[in-house]
Amino acid sequence: MKQSRIGFVTGLSAEARILRRAGFLVQPGGGTPDGAYRAAQKLLDEGAEALVSFGLAGGLSQQMAAGAVLVPKAVQEDIHTYPCDYHLMERLGGSTGHTILAAKRIAATAHEKALLQRKSRADAVDLESGAVARAARAGGVPFAVLRAIVDTADVSLAAAAMVPLKPGGGIDLPGVLVSVLVKPWQTPGLLRLANAASRARKALLERVKKIR
Repeated sequence: MKQSRIGFVTGLSAEARILRRAGFLVQPGGGTPDGAYRAAQKLLDEGAEALVSFGLAGGLSQQMAAGAVLVPKAVQEDIHTYPCDYHLMERLGGSTGHTILAAKRIAATAHEKALLQRKSRADAVDLESGAVARAARAGGVPFAVLRAIVDTADVSLAAAAMVPLKPGGGIDLPGVLVSVLVKPWQTPGLLRLANAASRARKALLERVKKIR
C-alpha cells in the first residue's frame, strides 16, 4: 500500500497540514467522535485504503509518561473492542502493546481518569479512535492508531484546555483567552500542558517521518 493511500484522521487542522505535506490523505475531525467519523468517511470517499487515528491522548495508566508515543494493539469503545491491523501497526513503528479507550467526552480530572482506568484497564484515552475504528470496519479497510500522551494520569486539565475546537479543527483562541481572563490562576497549568503537547507533537512527527 502506498503512503498516499493511508488516510489520517486528526483533531487539529494544524496537524492535518503537516501530514498533507508529508504526502498523506488527511481530514481533521475537530476533536469529537462525530467529527472523526465524518472525517474518516471523507477519506474513504477520497480513496483511502487504510485509516489511522492520529494526535494526542490522555494517560490513564500511571506508566504513561508525557510525550510517550502509542501504537495501541486495540481500541475499546463501550462493549466493543477493535483490534488494530498488524501490518499497518508495523508501518507505524510496531505495536506498543497498549489499549486505548474511546471516550465520548474529555477525561478532565485525575479522579475521572482513575475511574476510567479501573473500569476499562485501558492505558490511554481519546475521543476519536473509536469513531475511526467503526468507520474502518464499515468501509472494510484496516485501521490503526498513532498517538502521543499529553496529559498524564495524575493531571487535571485547566478549564481553558476544555474549550472545544472549531468544527474544522482550529483552536478557539478567543474562547481560550476568555477562560484565562476569567480564571487567571489556571495559567501555570495551561502552560505546562502546552509544553507537554509540543513535546508530544514533535514525537509524533518524528514517527511520521519513519513511516515505511
